[in-house]
Amino acid sequence: MPLYKLEEFDPNYRETFGGDDVKALDLYTEGGVRVGSIADALVDQNGRFRYLVIHTAVDSVSKNILLPIGLSRINYPAKRVYVDGLSKQQVEHLPEYNESITVDEDYEENVRRVFRSPTSGMIYDRETYSYQKEPALYGLTEPYHQTFRLYEERLIANKQRIKTGEVAVGKHIETETARVTVPVQKERVLIERVAPKNAETGETIVDPKEVKFQAGEVARIELYEETPEIRKQAFVREEVRVRKMVEQDTVEAQDTIRREELDINTQGDLLMNETKVSQPETM
Repeated sequence: MPLYKLEEFDPNYRETFGGDDVKALDLYTEGGVRVGSIADALVDQNGRFRYLVIHTAVDSVSKNILLPIGLSRINYPAKRVYVDGLSKQQVEHLPEYNESITVDEDYEENVRRVFRSPTSGMIYDRETYSYQKEPALYGLTEPYHQTFRLYEERLIANKQRIKTGEVAVGKHIETETARVTVPVQKERVLIERVAPKNAETGETIVDPKEVKFQAGEVARIELYEETPEIRKQAFVREEVRVRKMVEQDTVEAQDTIRREELDINTQGDLLMNETKVSQPETM
């Protein structure tokens, strides 16, 4: 897997790290003894830190070496990188690094062999080796270990229900004058006074003996009439049904979105392969 110097991989790496610069940090042991400074960093094709380039001076032995990132603890606020011990023997056995050296698989294994624990049981195979096999050397568990990430913006469509209005249906009363016609009947008395007439003389002759004069004789006739009876009665004139219906519509929106692309600047005659992985590594 090809490795790149920090500024070759990202010329604006300081902005990527929010202004922090790993190359401005000093190297200390956990006990607080300064043993060197950071000259550079090497990252893989995914932007993950793999080595710190250390300019070290331990017991009068001075040279540039590679320190696997998992053996360090970067503290940007303190402007320090801490390493859990770095002995004179390790510095002496580590291959010297300079900018003209191509860091290939064999060079990396020479570095790992110095730091690898004898009890690790690790058997190196160039064809199958991966950084994940030795998390003690390359495990990126500290919060200040950085990974370059390329971001892009996407339009996310969502829906939200908002109240656009309401309909209130009520009743009110209107009055009007209604007229109805009812035929009624009324009885009245008609009194006709007719003189009886004889057929010959034109007068009716009554025998006095047959006539009985009686005072106070009364003829009674009852008279009736119809009176209208008007009353009000409520009827259902019509029914009003209120319901909602949902209309389907499609709303189209557009906006300008951004995407970060990777810029790789190289110097010199380098062999470089770029591989896209679908899932990011966990270490």
